[in-house]
Amino acid sequence: MALRNILTSEDPFLRRRCREITNFGDRTSMLIDDLIDTLREVDGQGLAAPQVGILRRVAVLIEGEDVIELINPEITEKEGEEGMDEACLSCPGIIGYVVRPDKVKVRAYNRSGDEFEREFQGLPARAVCHEIDHLDGVLFVDLAEKIYESVEEYRAANKTETQSSDVSGQPEKEEKQFENSIHGDSGNSGDPA
Repeated sequence: MALRNILTSEDPFLRRRCREITNFGDRTSMLIDDLIDTLREVDGQGLAAPQVGILRRVAVLIEGEDVIELINPEITEKEGEEGMDEACLSCPGIIGYVVRPDKVKVRAYNRSGDEFEREFQGLPARAVCHEIDHLDGVLFVDLAEKIYESVEEYRAANKTETQSSDVSGQPEKEEKQFENSIHGDSGNSGDPA
């Protein structure tokens, strides 16, 4: 197992559509293990193979203590909508407001080649959609209705929105949410990779 370098949004490689996995052998297992190790090292929520320079339809997610391995995933059902700020390990420092389904059903394979279906709701559904987008060469910034190009811009906009709506009044909570969004933790504003 090895830690992989994460490509950033300037790399055209991230804009390519990935090929399906057809061989569920040792190389696929090694890729999945490397993705998990890399994701844990950067304390993220999700990571897809193209983010580490591999054009294969493989992604991993961390949900609590569980690791979810998705090979050749496809969304078979979508339900509801929810807008939220997202970040990405391949777009460091950038935050974007993206509307995604609130609930999805996904069909995928595990590393043994066994097909399964699983439903995701809320932040896990958002993370799955985000990672599947990576497999199709789409970055969250392509879908964002609003983009903050820097930490300062994000903080200034949220401070203004907070002051005008007088909702939060909890700067420590907002600071934690911002840090979670950058690192992909599952706070109120945050996403996967």
